[in-house]
Amino acid sequence: VKLSSQISSKQASKPTTDNIMPQKRSAADAAPPAKQCRSEPEEMTGLMVHKRKARWLPEDPIFIDAWLLHLRERAKALGDKIIQPIRDFELLVKSNPILNQTSNDMFTESAGNHPTTPLEQPAIENFAEFLKLLNALMQTAPPCYQVYTDKDHDAHFSAAGMIGFPINALIDWPMATKSGYAFFSNSLVNQQFKRILDVWTEFVKSPASAYILTEETEKGQYGHPLLVPWLGKVAQKEVVEVAVSAKGQRKHPSDIKFEDIFQCKPSEKAYGFTSWDDFFTRRFVEGFRPVAAKQNDDIIINACESAPLALESGVKKSAKFWLKKMPYSLENMLDFEPETEQFLGGTVYQAFLSGLSFHRWHSPVNGVMKKIKIVQGAYFLQDPRIHNDPVAPNFSQKFLSAVATRALMFIEADNPKIGLMCMIAIGMAECSSCDVIVEEGARVSKGQEVGMFHHGGSTHCLLFRPETKLKFETYGQTFGFDSKNVAVNAHLAKVL
Repeated sequence: VKLSSQISSKQASKPTTDNIMPQKRSAADAAPPAKQCRSEPEEMTGLMVHKRKARWLPEDPIFIDAWLLHLRERAKALGDKIIQPIRDFELLVKSNPILNQTSNDMFTESAGNHPTTPLEQPAIENFAEFLKLLNALMQTAPPCYQVYTDKDHDAHFSAAGMIGFPINALIDWPMATKSGYAFFSNSLVNQQFKRILDVWTEFVKSPASAYILTEETEKGQYGHPLLVPWLGKVAQKEVVEVAVSAKGQRKHPSDIKFEDIFQCKPSEKAYGFTSWDDFFTRRFVEGFRPVAAKQNDDIIINACESAPLALESGVKKSAKFWLKKMPYSLENMLDFEPETEQFLGGTVYQAFLSGLSFHRWHSPVNGVMKKIKIVQGAYFLQDPRIHNDPVAPNFSQKFLSAVATRALMFIEADNPKIGLMCMIAIGMAECSSCDVIVEEGARVSKGQEVGMFHHGGSTHCLLFRPETKLKFETYGQTFGFDSKNVAVNAHLAKVL
């Protein structure tokens, strides 16, 4: 994705998709929208506010608020001990008049609608405070929360009590403003964010981040969340429930435990996990997710443990990204690769991974990995039509398929009725680490691990040529944010 390195004053006040879209065609040349699915709301603008359903951030903002209180305390304790990439980021913004303006305007604009948090704390005041909180975040791992929901102090875990996108949580409202869009579409901003995220990646992969797995906190108060360890009984129970509730798998005993599902060492500290990332990218126990119809090349399996979001056929080469109903745009999704032409009029299947899901990718077919490309994109952009809505990352997933950092994996399937297909792993927000672990030209087997996401929730697409006729298994679900996970390796589609 080609991002702008300069923003005009006009763009700052009224950002457009020109900031992020490649300039290979004019708007007048854009193709009409492809056939739409039923996964988006009728209106995505103004003050229409939805509950978060993609399970990357808590549905109840009080969880984010409690986490922000802890983060502010940590930032205050750190004082002026700022890491160098954040100092460089601050210098970059201050030296650019437009970036300096938009960096603060986005907080001013968001404060106009949300001056305080649910716990009556002041919202993040300006870019300078954001940088201090971001600095504190570089030494923390994604937390898990529970909340006391009755006066007898009976603790109940919130299914979405995870801050899977902590940086996104800080700028949840500012990034939804016009100034926020202008700021986060700037290529220099994204380059600097990559340097900052590289530092955080080092931390969450280090033993220093393992504290979040076992650390206990003081008893909470009625109505207020408190931090709980990821390997504690409450959080373990929720992770287990997410795994066993996935569609397309065999039934499991009611007393199944975490260690029956995931590879770990319960007798060791932190179950043998060496870091937050080690826990997050945990593997299933061998055989827990058997590969459906492994020798039948007419059966395509589910590549990620994920919830079905959208299914579209007849997708177009290009599309206007500011249409009311956003279609997929192949040339943008595939970064103008020459293989794009083969998929015109084809089919796109998209599904999203929640923060509690399994985050490794498996090959959906038997074949050869013909080509791999990592596309460096934007980190904190959302659909520019969505303003003042906490679920913007949810409804932005089609948009992000064309602008976010993503891994393109072109696989030549053994089945000639499938032929060339493409698996697209899309890293959302700070979860932009698309880690491919196979090489170009390698033979891949159906169900073989080919890569993984790190840090938080994500989304992915499977792209098929128009010649490939498929019947998808829905498991009785309607595509959208209310769908449940389909197990990785489960039957996803049959070639007709």
